[in-house]
Amino acid sequence: MRVKFETVTTRAVSVPYVIIRHIARGTETDAEVVQVSLSAGGKTGRGEAHPTMRYHETNDTIFAAIDAVRPHLLAGCTREELLTLMKPGPARNAVDCAFWDLEAKLAGRHAEEIAGCAPVHTVTTVYTISIMSPAEMIELATKERDRPFLKIKLGHFADDRARLEGIRRAAPNAKLIVDANEGWSFDEMKEMTKVASDCGVLMLEQPLHASRDEVLKGYSSPIPIGADESIHTRADLDRAADRGYAFVNIKLDKSGGLTEALALAEAAKARGFRLMVGCMSGTTLAMAPGFLVAQACEYVDLDSPIYLPPEVRPEIAYDGSIVAWAPTRDWGKPG
Repeated sequence: MRVKFETVTTRAVSVPYVIIRHIARGTETDAEVVQVSLSAGGKTGRGEAHPTMRYHETNDTIFAAIDAVRPHLLAGCTREELLTLMKPGPARNAVDCAFWDLEAKLAGRHAEEIAGCAPVHTVTTVYTISIMSPAEMIELATKERDRPFLKIKLGHFADDRARLEGIRRAAPNAKLIVDANEGWSFDEMKEMTKVASDCGVLMLEQPLHASRDEVLKGYSSPIPIGADESIHTRADLDRAADRGYAFVNIKLDKSGGLTEALALAEAAKARGFRLMVGCMSGTTLAMAPGFLVAQACEYVDLDSPIYLPPEVRPEIAYDGSIVAWAPTRDWGKPG
């Protein structure tokens, strides 16, 4: 659908976390997001993106990227044209997801119908245990031990064995994923994959820095390894295959929106990759398009809103770890 937008508006939103999020690279106390609204034909579509410190992004860089293409948006374009007008990243993600919402409202069809994944089904998200001291992580895992799926943030090697083994004892029945957030060396990874295998971990996500993962070529891991920072779009699939990654973690803030994320999921699956959908920080507005990608994924990590205060009109509902459309959903609905 080609749309000539009448207005393009942006705003910064900051929501404090109820539970502070820690990863190997740093700490986030607030969900800092940019929300975009696109209007045409008396309808408005909304999207949301998160500037990521890993890629030196800020609210200002997102605003600048959107301002740069504003004349093209006002002149009219398609979602496919956005893929060449804007580079992959959070700015394009916010615009693309707002475009999906607006298209649903203008066409009188749900976004899942347009995406070809209707009807949708509920999915089970991981619950993330942020990296803290082993004692703090074990305490939280004990509290959340009945959740079906835990994602364990590691990447501070000296205490990672204690963290993981303690969590395994605290939550003996939970399925586990480990995410090192690029925090290990190759030798550290090889030691920790043995520990992870003994703990029944199902997948190890991004153990090495994306710029140094060539050492994975020919490495036989006792558990599947997933690419997060090492893959953003379809253009990275050859590289991921060369390094022997088994999983692709699709994040809309990396791919630059739902349009590329759906295409990446299809292309990755065709090449034999297993699929995971992930998220950066964000409200349920950011999780709503990710929920569509989740329909095709083996593992789902859309838990960011669980750590935020309850929303007045959420797009996504959480029943424990079960994710579904909220009764108040507006994103991607005819309107």
